[in-house]
Amino acid sequence: MIEIIKTKAALDARLSEVRKSGKTIGLVPTMGALHAGHASLVERSVRENGFTVVSDFVNPTQFNDKNDLKHYPRTFEADCALLERVGADCVFFPEVSEMYPEPDTRHFSYPPTDTVMEGVRRPGHFNGVCQIVSKLFYAVKPTRAYFGEKDFQQIAVIQAMVKDLDIPVEICPCPIVREQDGLALSSRNRLLDASERLLAVNISRALFLSQAFAKTHSVRETRNYVVSMLDALEGLRVEYFEIVDAKSLLPVESWNDAGAVQGCITVYCGKTPVRLIDNIKYK
Repeated sequence: MIEIIKTKAALDARLSEVRKSGKTIGLVPTMGALHAGHASLVERSVRENGFTVVSDFVNPTQFNDKNDLKHYPRTFEADCALLERVGADCVFFPEVSEMYPEPDTRHFSYPPTDTVMEGVRRPGHFNGVCQIVSKLFYAVKPTRAYFGEKDFQQIAVIQAMVKDLDIPVEICPCPIVREQDGLALSSRNRLLDASERLLAVNISRALFLSQAFAKTHSVRETRNYVVSMLDALEGLRVEYFEIVDAKSLLPVESWNDAGAVQGCITVYCGKTPVRLIDNIKYK
């Protein structure tokens, strides 16, 4: 059985033993509801470190929608079974009171990475992300931490935070894992019914088609191509699609404006809309 640790004190004691043995420590921060995308992060950590910790904690401070927090899927027993299969050493499963014994009043600000796209539409979200990720870094003191590139903007914000706070951890971005039909794996996918699941695949399909389209069209035309394609489908509504500099996350006007360019999208899918994100590399 995988080792389950519920307090920071017990985690610190366990990891002190690990450090004394000379092993490196990998951390995979998650909010549970694990899937094959999470499994790929854990598998990489297991390959690259002597000991792997996976946190399984639905962090309340990064939800600006209380209804979203209430309905976020929680599948701890299934999470543990998956983690055992892929070789994680322990799962850190704290209560909210353990991570937030008192309100966290710290404020993090890393413009422009946290003031565009998700930052505009989910006020306080990235502040909550920085609160919990910094707490996890202080509790685990990992050698490396692994994050999926589906949350492309989140990685940029965390990298800015690590630099600002001078936390000695290597941030390891990991490629998006997709279903066979192209849909980006997400814990929120399980909130979709069968017809909505079929509809959702059009998000990645539009992004893939736009890569070829972009070779002969402008940034503006490419953006409009994706948005119009998805908005034409009943049951899908694009919240935003931004084509940005992959480092600053600021919008680009021309393909020559940046070395690396990423397209980042958020789409509402279904009758009781599920908010899905995805992204794709253009150059």
